[in-house]
Amino acid sequence: MDALYYLLIFIIIVILLIILSGLHILKEWQRAPVLTLGRFSGIKGPGIIYVTPIISKIPVIISTRIQAVAFKTEATFTNDNVPVNCDSVMYYQVIDPQKAVLNIENFINATSLSAQTTLREVIGKYSFDEILSEREKVGEAAREIIDEKTEHWGIKVSSVEIRDVIVPQSLQEAMSRQASAERERRSRVTLALAEVEAAQKMVEASKQYLDNPGALQLRWMNILYEIGLEGKGTLMMIPANTLTAGVPANIANLGLSEFAKNQMNISNMKQSDSSDK
Repeated sequence: MDALYYLLIFIIIVILLIILSGLHILKEWQRAPVLTLGRFSGIKGPGIIYVTPIISKIPVIISTRIQAVAFKTEATFTNDNVPVNCDSVMYYQVIDPQKAVLNIENFINATSLSAQTTLREVIGKYSFDEILSEREKVGEAAREIIDEKTEHWGIKVSSVEIRDVIVPQSLQEAMSRQASAERERRSRVTLALAEVEAAQKMVEASKQYLDNPGALQLRWMNILYEIGLEGKGTLMMIPANTLTAGVPANIANLGLSEFAKNQMNISNMKQSDSSDK
């Protein structure tokens, strides 16, 4: 009699445990598809849900939050036949758990593989320079194609971002040489433009001295004065044929003292001429 009593209690406890095993607590962002006798019977959650034990089961718990998947495309050729490796990340969200369970075996793996193949196709449509300078444009083109594929799986792709573009070492060296040559070209062009502007200013200055020889003479004397200020023993190279704007043509054959005496004689003669008048 006691054995039957304990057996009855044991059976009741087992039945209670089986009944209580159907209770599940789902978080706010979780959804549970329920299969009853192998057939889909609905989506439950969040909160406390009850699934009939043995008869019904939950195959997978689906998160409705945005998921981030990092993936790479190896040895992908661009439109101009440049091999690149793209390191990318995709953000997607399950918006229809029913489709994600019934229409695809493993929606996480399928979405990741779809992103890899799609990005390879998109990269093949753009040139290497476009991929480097217009990553957002390439990512948006890939997002549109991936989203169209995953729409039948109840998944919404919000964005695809290209984090890094890896090129072979040989190509990096070639790009470095090209950039160095471009910088050299720009520096030479800048120097040539500076020479052109300087020549234009020289022409404008010569026009100012053309009508006023005295100004050229003063400028010449000022240059000599500035050279003399540099220090003792300064060697001044004076050309044999100088501009004659009021300066004797044979100045190179005269000493500075003789040149000064000639200048004083010229000024005295001008003063005497003015007093006679």
